[in-house]
Amino acid sequence: MSGEIVNRNMHLALIDWFIICGYCVLVLAVGIYFSKRASKDTREYFLSGSTLPWWLVGTSMVATTFGADTPLAVTEYVRSDGIWRNWFWWNASLGGLFGVFLFSRLWRRTGVLTDNELIEIRYSGKPAAVLRGFKAVYFSTIYNFVVMGWVIQAMATVFRVTLGIPQEKQWISIGICVVIALVYTVLSGFWGVVATDLIQFIIAMGGAIILAIYSLNAVGGMTELKLQLASMSNASESVLYFFPPVDSGLSPLTAEFWSSPFFMFLVFISVMWWSTHNADGGGYIIQRMLSARDERHSLYATLWFNIAHYALRVWPWVIVALVSIVVFPNLTESKDAYPMAINEFLPAGLKGVLIASFLAAFMSTIDTHINWGASYFINDLYKRFMVKDADERHYVIVSKICGVVLMFIAAVAASFMNSISKAWEFLIPMGAGIGLVLILRWFWWRINAWSEISGLTASVVINLILQFTDLAIQHRIFIIVPSSILVWVIVTFLTKPVQEENLVRFYNLVSPGGFWKPIRNKINTNKKTILGWNFLVNWLAGVALIYGMTFGIGKLIFGDLIVGSILLFIAGVGFLIIYIGLRKGFD
Repeated sequence: MSGEIVNRNMHLALIDWFIICGYCVLVLAVGIYFSKRASKDTREYFLSGSTLPWWLVGTSMVATTFGADTPLAVTEYVRSDGIWRNWFWWNASLGGLFGVFLFSRLWRRTGVLTDNELIEIRYSGKPAAVLRGFKAVYFSTIYNFVVMGWVIQAMATVFRVTLGIPQEKQWISIGICVVIALVYTVLSGFWGVVATDLIQFIIAMGGAIILAIYSLNAVGGMTELKLQLASMSNASESVLYFFPPVDSGLSPLTAEFWSSPFFMFLVFISVMWWSTHNADGGGYIIQRMLSARDERHSLYATLWFNIAHYALRVWPWVIVALVSIVVFPNLTESKDAYPMAINEFLPAGLKGVLIASFLAAFMSTIDTHINWGASYFINDLYKRFMVKDADERHYVIVSKICGVVLMFIAAVAASFMNSISKAWEFLIPMGAGIGLVLILRWFWWRINAWSEISGLTASVVINLILQFTDLAIQHRIFIIVPSSILVWVIVTFLTKPVQEENLVRFYNLVSPGGFWKPIRNKINTNKKTILGWNFLVNWLAGVALIYGMTFGIGKLIFGDLIVGSILLFIAGVGFLIIYIGLRKGFD
């Protein structure tokens, strides 16, 4: 089955509408149920009182990063370059495993409400206060608007393609979704977010698997799909590659090498994963670490997130993207391919399930960014600098108002976005170069507030300048990261160290280990340090687990049973090492 198929059925059956409406009623009911509990105080509203079990926290992490935009962006990548292009986000698992074995425990030890609150614990003086306020504004507004905007844009695309809603009227449907997400998020706070995230993950993952099965059957199965891809002139030769093609004749001294897919891959795996603002967890992931009931649950949650996020959920999207190359070869808008597959391959009833799954993915991301953005604005800006002595009820009410405002501004931002993958590639370099500072502030006493300020400023300014060039994302990152590091290293040694009392308080609080000898000699703490050989062994085992599982499953799906089995065996060995190491570490 090849060639372009015209989408004939743009209308949903009554059962489809019943399923969609039933889902919306369900999430509203959850919001109402948790509304009273969430209104007690800001810690309940933003962290569920730090009482959540690992399986709920980890699933919430997965659901939050499983937005309506994600399958559309993956489809864009696969259709343009092939499976290997997903290394743009696969590389982040290397840093995500730092989150598992280091930062999940360190963050939980801090006891803060937001990650920005740590700034005035770790640093001192006016620079710390300015940095905390600036990051609160930047991440709750500019960063949040871009992320929420591309998620809204993705949902608009789904409605336009699956329901046949004209461009000028699609915002009516989007508006309904936004209102529903706002109601349950504002009413129930983080309690509603994590409870609905569990439901939304199950629906979204189930929907993705259903669509992958029907899409694959439509082209005659995997063997037939691979044959048709091989025969197509418009399909990339590397479309089925898990790693980019390597031209052994290319010299690093040539321009062709620097523009090659292999160089892009090298930048992703050698630089990108440790250099961005998510290097020590990332805002909404940290929020969930802080919501876990203790260090053990925080670590387990983050490990489950990395397994599900990288190894389990990607392959249904990849299958649909590959089928779309065969079935819709001439699309000008690659992001339309995924929702077009819903129209083309699914019968009545299942279309409703898939649209409900997109709604679930959409809401699981939107509700997080509403709650997380509001937490920054309230805890790190409003409560810290504006109204310091109000009661908790006041802060909860203002948090709800803030969430509403953030949502409506993000809806406006969505109207300016065309390509979701391009939006990803604009935002990520904005924080490139700051990641090493965020890691080292835990393990090196000499890092100060000016280190972060200068590193973040350099990253933002250089990226904005490079937007006026034709440089690809890998080249921008390759320039931004060393330039930003050079700036903040110089600034660090030209500015005064953090006040000793702040450093003592911080080390007593978290006991991270590392380069703290001048401070460690002056304190007495019984807490075990985290940084050591056990961490390195667990991290390497985690790399084996995540990538062995990811590519082992992929190889099995594409019929390579021997290699797939070997990779899954390696993943199993990695899991066993981690299991033994964690038992030793916590006992």
